[in-house]
Formats: sequence, structure tokens, C-alpha cells
Amino acid sequence: MDVIQLLYFKKQCNLDKKQKINSYCHITKNTVFINGKIIVQENEELTFSEFSKKIYKDNNLSYSKFFKMDNISKLAFLGAELIFRHTNILKQDDAIAIVLSNRASSLDTDRKYQESISDESNYYPSPAVFVYTLPNIAIGEISIRHQLKSENAFFVFDKFNAEFLNKYATVLIKNKKATTVLCGWVDFDNNAYEAFLYLVSQNGDVILTTEEINRRYQNKN
Repeated sequence: MDVIQLLYFKKQCNLDKKQKINSYCHITKNTVFINGKIIVQENEELTFSEFSKKIYKDNNLSYSKFFKMDNISKLAFLGAELIFRHTNILKQDDAIAIVLSNRASSLDTDRKYQESISDESNYYPSPAVFVYTLPNIAIGEISIRHQLKSENAFFVFDKFNAEFLNKYATVLIKNKKATTVLCGWVDFDNNAYEAFLYLVSQNGDVILTTEEINRRYQNKN
């Protein structure tokens, strides 16, 4: 953002109390929570690859590109699938924007790509890995899957920043860029992973506030 965009953003960020928390999903340590309730809990000894394949198969997903995705895209993709399925939002709304964030960017994939070019005797830059060396590709996979054409953005913070994401989502809705925003945190680094996604719209039981989102992020309920 340049200075003018930032000033405009701040000017628009007087939170509209009509924005509400529609639903939320938390995925970490081989466990999936939807709206605070555990819906999947697998042995923590499973690798993320094993866990993600099981979630994919158990939910009868059909999207062949899933198996080519990097870890962060798989994590974001599954989080979006589960939250959409538990809200039926896609049957009601196609103006869904996506605003995600994390701490490690695409570092997990960057390391794998570096490995493919570091050995001079076996030098082979992998285009299949290179394509995922930007975190916003995760948003692209969700958008392609669900034919979403609304606004999207991916931010990198030191930690989950509910205040920023809430304000950004509110601006999108107030300016009619979207009617629903899928927000959250999708981080994967050295096999440690966490996804926390939530839907912001004018439908829901809880008024959107930084405090409410942080409470759900920290407590999963």
C-alpha cells in the first residue's frame, strides 16, 4: 500500500457493527474444529501429508490438482472446503472475497525449491515447485476451485492480526467489493501448521470485533 491508499484505508475503517462472524474453522495438530466443535481428530503421529489426504478422501473431494499443491495451499484449500460446506455459503453467495495472512510466507516451499537448485551436479529447477513460491497461490487454488472472482489479498505478519483483517474485510463489504469475506491465518513452517479461517458477512449471531475473533483464535470456541 502507498501512503494515499493507507490513509484511505484508515478513513474507511470505522467498523460497521452490521458485519458479523458467520462461521469459523481451526485446523492444527491433525485436528479440525468448526465453530468450536471438534469434527475431526486424528493421531498426531500422522504427517501433514497423510492427514491432508485423509481429510480429502473422507470428505469425498474431487479436485485432481490437490495432490500437486504445496503444503500451505493444501491447508488453505481444506480449510475453505470445510467452512464452505458447513455454511452452504457457496449456494447463496458468489461475491466472496478472500483475505489471508501468515508469518512464514511460502518459506516451506521456498526451501524445497532451493534444494532443487543447490546441487550443481544434479541441477534441476522444478517448475512444479516454483509455481508455489508465493503464498497468494493458495488463494488462487481456492478461487479456481470455487470460481470466485472477487477481491483477494495475502499479508505477512509476525503473528495473527485480527484487527487488520477485520478492518480490511469491513472496507471490502462497505464499498460493495464483496458481500462475504473469507479471512484468516494459514501458516506452514517446518511441519508445524495452523489454519484459522472465518467468514465475515452481514449474517451471523456475533458482531465482528477484534476481541471476538482473537478469543476464537486462541480458544477455538
